[in-house]
Amino acid sequence: MSDNSSNNAYWSANVRIILISLVIWALVSFGFGILLRPMLSGIAVGGTDLGFWFAQQGSILVFLALIFFYAIRMNKLDREHGVDEE
Repeated sequence: MSDNSSNNAYWSANVRIILISLVIWALVSFGFGILLRPMLSGIAVGGTDLGFWFAQQGSILVFLALIFFYAIRMNKLDREHGVDEE
């Protein structure tokens, strides 16, 4: 029974990390890059407006940061539950 509850805790933590990452990715890529672009057009970043920057480069950089965050967080979670690779 304890093994089953440990598996459930591991997978619920895994799904929570995935959902948080997907929400951040959707907010940055779809929200800032498309929906909020007119509101962000007055803010200049690197010679262009912030909405255009998010649509072209910002969402890609956030996606790369999320990949590293996910890898680091999952390694920590694997160690906590004893399923890490050596």
